Amino acid sequence: MGRIITIVSGKGGVGKTSLTANLGVALAQSGLKVLLVDADVAMANLSLILGMQSSPITLHDVLLGESTIGDAVYDGPGGVFFVPSGLSLEAYRRVDSERLESVIRSIQEKYDYILIDAPAGIEKNVMAAIAAAEETLIVTTPDSPSVADAIKIKLVAQRLNVNPIGAIINFVRNEKGEIRAQDITKLLELPVLGTVPEDPEIRRSFMQENALPMILHKPNSPASNAIRKIAQKLSGKAVEAESEAKGQGFFSRLFGKFRKK
Repeated sequence: MGRIITIVSGKGGVGKTSLTANLGVALAQSGLKVLLVDADVAMANLSLILGMQSSPITLHDVLLGESTIGDAVYDGPGGVFFVPSGLSLEAYRRVDSERLESVIRSIQEKYDYILIDAPAGIEKNVMAAIAAAEETLIVTTPDSPSVADAIKIKLVAQRLNVNPIGAIINFVRNEKGEIRAQDITKLLELPVLGTVPEDPEIRRSFMQENALPMILHKPNSPASNAIRKIAQKLSGKAVEAESEAKGQGFFSRLFGKFRKK
């Protein structure tokens, strides 16, 4: 039975979606079967980072009861599987986010890891994304507003009987005034699974014509190396850096058009 982990952040803008994509690829590179689910049904962005904006069937269709979850699973880059959310505001207004838990649990046995990218904040869709999982992983940046919101989202997860397993500190610059990892551990009362340095390759990876997760675009960048270490800590399996992903964008986009049957 696979692990279902919702990746959350109380505050927006902390790089949660990018981390979800890259962590998923890192886990897949270690030989695990990984499904990424974009549960941000209002402001879906995970498909942009994966270079898969044109998926015809989405989580919206599943939550509306118009398609099965199997119809919405696509082959993504780097060996991950992917369930996108749609961009239709009309569909968003009608979706029943409370169905997410039963939908995810119905495919749990098919994957080693299901990583759910939750919206930021603590509104209804966030609650549904957390409740669909058994564990949460909290993303924060090393500043007071982000850590304060991380504490709030941890409490929300606990009230929903979902286990917070740790935190990832993103966009670390090692500047004066940043909250240290050991202090964040004390404040959250959770282990820090890793720190990811601020890396310009993160932004470049989804600004190129054929977008790819950074870990494929620049596998030896500082942030990519940090994310592989987090994946190893999470799964206990070593992740080797792959060669530079030049020329993979086209094929990733091509094969991403085909759903896994």
